[in-house]
Amino acid sequence: MEASSSRSGGLPSKRRSGGCGRGSGYGLTGQPLNDDTLRSIFSRLDDHFDLAHCSAVCKSWNTIISTGHLMRGLYYKRNPQARGSSSTISMRSYFEALAMNEHASTLARGSAEVHQWIGHDVRATLCRMKSGSVLTGMGDKVLRLWSAESCKYMNEYNVPNSKMLVDFDFDENKIVGLTSSQVCIWKRSGPRSIFQSRGDTFNHGLCMSYADPEVVIGCEDGRAFVYDMYSRSCSSIHRLHPSPVTCLAITDDQLIVGGSTFGNVAIADQTSGQRLGLLKSAFAPTVIRCLSFNANSHLIFAGSSSGYAHCWDLRTLRPLWETRVSPNVIYGAHHLPGDTSTLVVGGIDGVLRLVCQRTGGTIRSFIMDAGYPAQSSSRPQAEQKNVGSAESGPRQQVEKKRVREIAPDARLDNIRKHLRPPITGLSVGMKKIVTTHGENYIRVWKFRL
Repeated sequence: MEASSSRSGGLPSKRRSGGCGRGSGYGLTGQPLNDDTLRSIFSRLDDHFDLAHCSAVCKSWNTIISTGHLMRGLYYKRNPQARGSSSTISMRSYFEALAMNEHASTLARGSAEVHQWIGHDVRATLCRMKSGSVLTGMGDKVLRLWSAESCKYMNEYNVPNSKMLVDFDFDENKIVGLTSSQVCIWKRSGPRSIFQSRGDTFNHGLCMSYADPEVVIGCEDGRAFVYDMYSRSCSSIHRLHPSPVTCLAITDDQLIVGGSTFGNVAIADQTSGQRLGLLKSAFAPTVIRCLSFNANSHLIFAGSSSGYAHCWDLRTLRPLWETRVSPNVIYGAHHLPGDTSTLVVGGIDGVLRLVCQRTGGTIRSFIMDAGYPAQSSSRPQAEQKNVGSAESGPRQQVEKKRVREIAPDARLDNIRKHLRPPITGLSVGMKKIVTTHGENYIRVWKFRL
């Protein structure tokens, strides 16, 4: 073995400078190149994503790329006007723009596949995706957390006192759930920590929007309650509509945006309590089912019960476009934070649609292609023990299935309904979309160029 290794250039028995040996988790390598040679090779790469991929290979490569400031060098190569000038271009905004362009291009032109698994005992009607994690629930009184990339089970959180959740959201540290009369909060990790709102401040809560440290709750009587999670008390109440509040969004400058059963969207200032405007549709009043706010473009998107997607400019409070993208109810309209190109909508007709944020035109439409069997399956193990249960998590089988693109004007009555089950919830991540369908399975749609 030693002679063979010597003739082939030598396999190191331990990790050396510039290599990716046993300590990196990638196994043994050939004779490693020294740091200067690797730095010279990396400096010839002309794509930031290639550099990022190389930096993720092993610790030594990451160190060479970061200490050599190769990302910054490529940035200045692409933007020479930024070197030694007072240019407003920043590396951070530049890399964010690169990521958003990659995401939008992949959704607009890339291929897609679906990863599907049974995630709940009864059903899942709502989903959220953030920072590579997916949260699903509302059906079996259990919220479950999954990895968006591997689809692995990560944790679960039980709803207290057998109450039914009506909405939920999460961030890196907390999970916030809403029942009809209480707010519940769980820690993402560590021992279970649940507290509930004090007193009967609100009744018949229908929806919520969460931005730490506050959660805004929309109620059946048309009011919105701003709830401080640290004091566990209501800090303010706003009258948004004379009819039930069906969906909510919070802007970065503390504005509350709320849809109603009358088809209007109200804008209120959380600080002063003043209602600043009422956004209306040019069409017959329909229920606003979902809302999404884009902080980069200051646009408000909504989906309605009549299949219309709506867009208003928050700065002028005027509509930009209203397009009927579906013949039936739209239950979800969402976009990746920072993306100003693509809005994803889905609803009762079961078609996943990508819509242009600027014009409202449909870019692409998808259903799952049942003509192809599952290409592969796996049984991921739980990544950690779940909260509040002695079990190690659900036993999964993840199936990978093909996706079928259909024409924007395709006759849906010619497509069998089992190929397009209703989309009851959707959320968008980087080159991924997660959907729930009112059944016990979860789907992650992955796009790639």
